[in-house]
Amino acid sequence: MARALSLSRPLALCRPLGLWGMATRSMSLEERAREVFAAAVGAVQPDRVVHRGLELSGNRLRVAGHTFELNHNLYLVGFGKAVLGMAAEAERIVGGHLVKGVISVPHGIQETLKHHRKGQMLLGADSRIKVFEGAKHNLPDENAQKAAERIHELASALTESDLLLVLISGGGSALLPAPVPPISLAEKQEVTRRLAAAGATIQELNTVRRALSLLKGGGLANCAHPAQVVSLILSDVIGDPLDMIASGPTVPGEVQQEQVWGVLERHGLSASLPASVREVLGRTGPEQTEGERQAEVGRVVNAVIGSNGIALECAGRCARELGLRPLVLSPGVCGDVSSVARLYGLLARFASAPGAPPASLAPQILRLGPEVGVASWDLCRAMQVLEEGRGDGWGTTCLLAGGEPTVQLTGKGKGGRNQELALRVGLELGGEHPLQGAVFLSGGTDGQDGPTEAAGAVTDGGLAEEARAQGLDPEDFLANNDSFSFFSRLSAGRRLLLPGLTGTNVMDVHALLLPVPPPAPLP
Repeated sequence: MARALSLSRPLALCRPLGLWGMATRSMSLEERAREVFAAAVGAVQPDRVVHRGLELSGNRLRVAGHTFELNHNLYLVGFGKAVLGMAAEAERIVGGHLVKGVISVPHGIQETLKHHRKGQMLLGADSRIKVFEGAKHNLPDENAQKAAERIHELASALTESDLLLVLISGGGSALLPAPVPPISLAEKQEVTRRLAAAGATIQELNTVRRALSLLKGGGLANCAHPAQVVSLILSDVIGDPLDMIASGPTVPGEVQQEQVWGVLERHGLSASLPASVREVLGRTGPEQTEGERQAEVGRVVNAVIGSNGIALECAGRCARELGLRPLVLSPGVCGDVSSVARLYGLLARFASAPGAPPASLAPQILRLGPEVGVASWDLCRAMQVLEEGRGDGWGTTCLLAGGEPTVQLTGKGKGGRNQELALRVGLELGGEHPLQGAVFLSGGTDGQDGPTEAAGAVTDGGLAEEARAQGLDPEDFLANNDSFSFFSRLSAGRRLLLPGLTGTNVMDVHALLLPVPPPAPLP
């Protein structure tokens, strides 16, 4: 059994202290929105999150509230898109205490980081960490499997006196393919492909993956037994569920064979499995006793050191410094971008209505909650804060949220969920009665929204009018899922969000800036 820790803290709503500088007061709301996004991304940079999570004092390493004695017994493994930067910082901190390490990172990442001048995310020339690049196009391949084999070998050779530091980030699952022999990588991929095609849920897919993998589903922690295992995790999954991030290699848990067979039978695959898969699923291992499970407590520690929630917390702090009132809605926004855009449009009209908001808005907002993964309690809290802030001198509110909405592909254009969301919110803020002053930003924290060079875009209620004046029809671009082309052509691309490669990924950040509404008209 593993202990799960999070290094995040709730963001308090505190009134800004004092007056802001002239530079801040002269910034437009769009400029402030961009600064808030930059702060969110900066807070979850791989080197920064590791620096916050690891502390060395002499021969003692403090990690996630635990202290470990180092005596030529520290080893490191890692896998994920952000792990190279995490490993570089970890090695800078522990220095010569590290015996050796192995990491599995995306194909071409070292050259890409060099090109983007991200030298702080690269290992030094005298590094004791071996780097394997693989999973081209984010798919498991032979190179990633070789890396997984080396990680398995290192972990399996550890003793009771050793400490294994595990670095995990999004994309780690594809970078750690280790099928249980005699299953081949191709056979395992085919089973999961057929399950996905049959409509299996992500939970069902993970149940089968765990059963067919040596390292996922707690397999890496098992291989490292009896060594102490400490994992530092940069989460790219809503809610930060440890068993879902990179398929939970350090999250021990027994896989019940009847559950696996149940999934396969439910989706019509049980009669057509490869012989190797049937052999593995036919094996029965000894069940762990309660005493053995209790003995595992403390041997594995999992700490989330970077997440969307942490990014939003730091974005809120930046918003406050910029003279805005931060209000975090949720780090778990999901569902179709059209529903998410509708929610933000309704919240903007709720906040911007002169006098009391129309009675019809609150029920509409609450009905959308389940569709977009936002709890009714969070929506009620947000509406209460927006109402209370009307006359208390706060000024502009910065409503913050994060997550990973989805896009229904109906066309063949070029874009991504953040740019499409920004375009749709811009139309929501416009319409027959455009909202004056409200600004919306949506950006991917990895710096890349879909197959484009942009992370997202910034928009407002004047978007539709601006587009029409330049001969552009937003609806035509939406129908073709061509949001990048739209924002590239609109005003020479000035609304695009272009931070470049960030080296991290904690999903998306949304910022909706809502100025103080005008006073209600006199009767």
